[in-house]
Amino acid sequence: MSTLVLVRHGQSQWNLENRFTGWVDVPLTVLGREEAHRAGRALARTGLKFTNAYTSELVRAQDTLAIILEELGRPDIPITRDVALNERHYGDLQGLNKAETAEKYGAEQVHIWRRSYDVPPPGADGESLEMTAARTLPYFDEHIRADLAAGNTVLVAAHGNSLRSIVMALDGLTHKQVLELNIATGVPIVYEFDESGKVTSKKTLEP
Repeated sequence: MSTLVLVRHGQSQWNLENRFTGWVDVPLTVLGREEAHRAGRALARTGLKFTNAYTSELVRAQDTLAIILEELGRPDIPITRDVALNERHYGDLQGLNKAETAEKYGAEQVHIWRRSYDVPPPGADGESLEMTAARTLPYFDEHIRADLAAGNTVLVAAHGNSLRSIVMALDGLTHKQVLELNIATGVPIVYEFDESGKVTSKKTLEP
């Protein structure tokens, strides 16, 4: 049996300001850091002993992971950082206020950019959720699933859309169903797997 815990980073400064963040490296807010501490304390209560951890190349996820490991008394476990776990790239929308963008382009268009599966936002680097999954899931399958197959207990601190991609695969969600999925900041999602790699249970740990 193996265990996987997914945690979305705590509130970032641009979450607070209602801005499209994407790959811009913005810090956690005071609340975001507290969310990470609460996540760490919730995980400490489970008694899980993590073997290793994964995170993105963005500081808000890395800092969330560091705080959780501090709460667990395990700052020394191996950590792998990879761009494959980065948030969805929002292209030309990055840094823009979401409400102001809706006023400029229309609420319906912004809703399509934010919530459709396969329509990317404007800009050469803009990614749809489908494009995000196309980089996140192969990495997950090659590296994280391999750790789970070895019976390890793995912690992943990442982002709303990279984690939505992973949950979509683990839960067997359709492209339509995943559009309704929201990953809360700082709330651990715990999956357990049998020896064949099949999910046997899923639960969230409310702080």
